[in-house]
Amino acid sequence: MAKGLLVTYVLWAIGGPVGLHHLYLGRDSHALLWMLTLGGGGLGWLWEFWNLPNFVAQANRTQGQKQSSREGIPPLSPIRFVAQMIVGIYFGLVALISFSSMANFYIVGLPLAVGLGVLLVAAVGNQTSDFKNTLGAAFLTSPVFYGRPIAILPISLAASITAQKHRRYKPSVESETLSVRLYRLGLAYLAFMGPLAYSTLCNTAATFSYVAETLGSFLSWFSFFPLLGHLMESVLLLPYRIWWLLVGDPGINSHYFQEQEKFYEFVHSFPDEKHQLAYQTARSKEGVLASLELCTLGRDTGQ
Repeated sequence: MAKGLLVTYVLWAIGGPVGLHHLYLGRDSHALLWMLTLGGGGLGWLWEFWNLPNFVAQANRTQGQKQSSREGIPPLSPIRFVAQMIVGIYFGLVALISFSSMANFYIVGLPLAVGLGVLLVAAVGNQTSDFKNTLGAAFLTSPVFYGRPIAILPISLAASITAQKHRRYKPSVESETLSVRLYRLGLAYLAFMGPLAYSTLCNTAATFSYVAETLGSFLSWFSFFPLLGHLMESVLLLPYRIWWLLVGDPGINSHYFQEQEKFYEFVHSFPDEKHQLAYQTARSKEGVLASLELCTLGRDTGQ
């Protein structure tokens, strides 16, 4: 059955942030991505307004094709590459919050989560990528930064580059019933949100600690560019500030907001702590050098 543009716009307006219009068009990977990111933070959902006619035409064209696959290599898309990076980092942060206490997390759990995030974006629309090579790049990169939350960034970069290198068009497959598609999407959504919800509710303080440590490490990469670092800090802390302005007095949930305040202060003061540590290290080196000079002077006097 051909897809209608008007119906697509209505579904986009009603349930766009959760991918309802993508589910209607048969773009299950895109629908799952929107479900897990709430429409790409809302920005991706709004940006799609002008692309819905192309999505509808692509869905109708796919329904009319009976060939096994489309030949050639899809064009390189910088937007898709950046989206793969961002979603890979996002999946890595969720895994860090949910499974960081797991044995061998930085060898197995973290690269698997980041790689799956990159592959999810790579499978949006009529494109896909090589599953083994993308995950292989993630697993090979993870031991280099073992035990460091900042490992999310290079793992996502390596997996995104590999996914772009092995991009290809999806082969056409037989259409599935809506119930089967909803069942698959529901399982994927629960697998993502279940551990995150449990960890957030049961370990609020640990959750903020992990996120603060990761964001602090991420911001340290911009220490050579202070303006860019302050910009990234403002963007990352914007949801916290908006929430604080809307809520105002925390009232009975003061303990919860105290944890948020600690989280904000930790990230905000991370560059200052880094400079203080460097200053203390320099002072220690000066003390050691002074002691060595006194020892040398004493030996010379004794002679």
